Amino acid sequence: MCNCLGETQGTIKQLGMMTEKESATDNIIADAMATPSPAKSMGDPGITPLSPSHIQQNDTDSNAHTGPSFIVVVAVDFGTTSSGYAYAFTKEPECIHTMRRWEGGDPGVSNQKTPTTILLTPDRKFHSFGYAARDFYHDLDPTESKHWLYLEKFKMKLHTTANLSIDTELHAANGKRVNAIDIFAYALAFFKEQALKELSDQAGAEFDNTNIRWVITVPAIWKMPAKQFMREAAYKAGLVPRDNPEQLIIALEPEAASIYCRKLRLHQMIDVGTKTTQNGFSPTENVGAGMTQGDRYVVVDCGGGTVDLTVHQIQLPEGHLKELYKASGGPYGSIGIDYEFEKLLCKIFGPDFIDQFKIKRPAAWVDLMIAFESRKRAAAPDRTNPLNINLPFSFIDYYKKFRGHSVEHALRKSNVDFVKWSSQGMLRMNPDAMNALFKPTIDHIIQHLTDLFDKPEVCDIKFLFLVGGFAESPLLQQAVQNMLHGRSRIIIPHDVGLTILKGAVLFGLDPSVIKVRRSPLTYGVGVLNRYVEGKHPPDKMLVKDGKRWCTDVFDTFIACDQSVALGETVKRSYTPAKPSQQVIIIHIYCSEKEGVGFISEPGVRKCGTLRLDVTGTETSAARREIQTHMQFGDTEIRAMAVDVATSRTVKASIDFLAQ
Repeated sequence: MCNCLGETQGTIKQLGMMTEKESATDNIIADAMATPSPAKSMGDPGITPLSPSHIQQNDTDSNAHTGPSFIVVVAVDFGTTSSGYAYAFTKEPECIHTMRRWEGGDPGVSNQKTPTTILLTPDRKFHSFGYAARDFYHDLDPTESKHWLYLEKFKMKLHTTANLSIDTELHAANGKRVNAIDIFAYALAFFKEQALKELSDQAGAEFDNTNIRWVITVPAIWKMPAKQFMREAAYKAGLVPRDNPEQLIIALEPEAASIYCRKLRLHQMIDVGTKTTQNGFSPTENVGAGMTQGDRYVVVDCGGGTVDLTVHQIQLPEGHLKELYKASGGPYGSIGIDYEFEKLLCKIFGPDFIDQFKIKRPAAWVDLMIAFESRKRAAAPDRTNPLNINLPFSFIDYYKKFRGHSVEHALRKSNVDFVKWSSQGMLRMNPDAMNALFKPTIDHIIQHLTDLFDKPEVCDIKFLFLVGGFAESPLLQQAVQNMLHGRSRIIIPHDVGLTILKGAVLFGLDPSVIKVRRSPLTYGVGVLNRYVEGKHPPDKMLVKDGKRWCTDVFDTFIACDQSVALGETVKRSYTPAKPSQQVIIIHIYCSEKEGVGFISEPGVRKCGTLRLDVTGTETSAARREIQTHMQFGDTEIRAMAVDVATSRTVKASIDFLAQ
């Protein structure tokens, strides 16, 4: 069996210190074997192990984000339900500008951000984004609207798709499929255009995009493929050129919130326990007045799609942050309440009708969900009067045609006694019915928080910051309060929906503020080790040239939940199998377990490829050593490589998107 390495066939040898007294050149994988191991059958090169070498760079600020100076940082908070941008000039880092107020908007909803909705024309060209897209789509004639492509809440697809790739598709409201990368690129191009226009208006001349450092926010629980997908969309949108990746930073949403929260002044937040704006401190003091060296706090980012939790410790006087436990959370955002409402409608009117109505009257369905959204925001623990939800006329009309009887009849017939019909054409929900729609989502969040607070690393938590749009829900606030029993002070920033956006700008101004992170997964490669009787399983033994080797050994780069400092690198050396080889491709494996012995173990999966382009580094040396440095302490995993003999840089890249 041959192991295909890029354009050439052969094997890779990994160089370095051996535990056995063997020269590195002896460590070659067999070309044929009686029992192909999983690594070989997956086309994985055989690599002999190098003793792991972690390098802690003393100057942790020499990370990948330093480079050309930018005049302004623009952050885009690309949310599941709403999105927006904010910016700050590097000369005035404390002055964060949030985008101009949007045209349109819903009653009772701050329109500092715009809905994450996008509209394409029938021939699939970008038409509009946000309120403009929603309003235009709403005003289309039903016969016309079914040809237009309207998308909302599509961000979650990146979290829920198992084998995310450049070809992943989304479904528009009319059921038609579109390429996800195009939709994300259209949205980012829209924000680029808006931000450049605003900056140009301020400057009185056309603002040059090369003077901007861009920041895009993503949930911390997103895996590497989803983060890479956002970067690819940014390249496609022309946000930054592919040959200048440093111009774009991916920020993790709860981290951004944390950076902002540690700078909050007391008059900028509400203490949920006392419902007061100040808590015994003068209003000009910041949280630092209540925070001392080494204080620990949790940020709970409650968004539309996900809930993300991060645990930080503050290191004063600089205010640097250290992550104490790997980011956690799940798909427990506020759209879960929308799904519960949809399930309730299915129970009353039948799933067959709801499915048909969504396809045949997509704009009216959007209307109905907007009506629900505004009532959802009125839900509170102590509410006693019912909530009325407007049913669009086309819902009432289409139901009568579909079933042959009225909506009122359906409500009487259904066993849902807490939803009544009002003669004004509304569904009347009693408060308990509305609270019941929140329960599954809030239960998930509380369970997750309970589990987190049970971890030994998560003790002595002084503050719990509730951020994100869903954090405004009194039902959620009360549930968190009941769960904590006064163990931590619950703080909600005043501009809770803009916390991540403002924090992302601060992160773009100083990406080195978070000094230590925790690895969310264990990463490594498959290698060959010398076979040790009694230690290695017999079915992993491979005999080559009279020597016994153990196949499929997992060489760990970094372990799950391991602390990793910014700028810390993992070093490995590889050599091409043949002098003529142009590209080395190494499969990367990952697992949620800390200790992994073999790449064939359950839960271990191939998650990416490390590609080393060694063209132009040919040498007369008998053996070419390519030294690879990988950084795991940032929001994205990075790789750099150098040809040891010539000191030339080798083009190194890690690809996590399914091919």
